[in-house]
Amino acid sequence: MTASEVDAYLAGVPEPKRATLALLRERILDVIPDAEQCISYGMPAFRVNGKVLAGFAAFNKHLAYLPHSGHVFDKLPNELAGYTSTKGSLHFAVDECLSAELVEKLILVRRAEAEV
Repeated sequence: MTASEVDAYLAGVPEPKRATLALLRERILDVIPDAEQCISYGMPAFRVNGKVLAGFAAFNKHLAYLPHSGHVFDKLPNELAGYTSTKGSLHFAVDECLSAELVEKLILVRRAEAEV
């Protein structure tokens, strides 16, 4: 699996969602530049040493950041105040990307949890 699969996923996403997810992809790669880009469960994901640390997906009315863990969000309650989430996905607007600082915090929590 390669970054071209993520490119293909994004190519099928309409604007403004595509641009927002492309920016999120850049922000994820800024934090984990060594990540292997792949598709996991039909959605773009970023894997380091065999463990998925982050992912994202487009839905009808929102976008989602996926930490591939049910414990990451519990460790950042103040930072996630105001966002809607489930145990495994953080929802955000189709035209407003998560901040670089928040993406970094999410990945650092997941990376420590995954021990990679």
